[in-house]
Amino acid sequence: MAYSNEVDDYISKLPVWQQENLNQFRKFIHSTDSNIQEDIKWGVPVFVHSGKTVFAMSAFKKHTKYNFILNGALLDEQKLFNNGLESKKSRGIDLRDGESVSKDDLAVVIKQAIARVT
Repeated sequence: MAYSNEVDDYISKLPVWQQENLNQFRKFIHSTDSNIQEDIKWGVPVFVHSGKTVFAMSAFKKHTKYNFILNGALLDEQKLFNNGLESKKSRGIDLRDGESVSKDDLAVVIKQAIARVT
């Protein structure tokens, strides 16, 4: 797994609940495919596979966001996405403090997103 110190720094400055949300997403991405690389782009952590930015994650004052940048609009039989529903390409999952998504469903949609890159 290729963890980035810059992403570690981004996460470490957040409230604990946001750290937990983003670390969960990060862990699932890396456990799905060992070829994922982390970077900071647009001021937020992104996850790159085969030179393509597939995911991003970010923290806002009242929520965290998991972005499915590449082909997100083609995914989500699990109905996890609650943001960016009007976009032709990407989708997002916004989580407020105390909210969560099914870990099994999240793992499935991450696998589906990565499978569409290769």
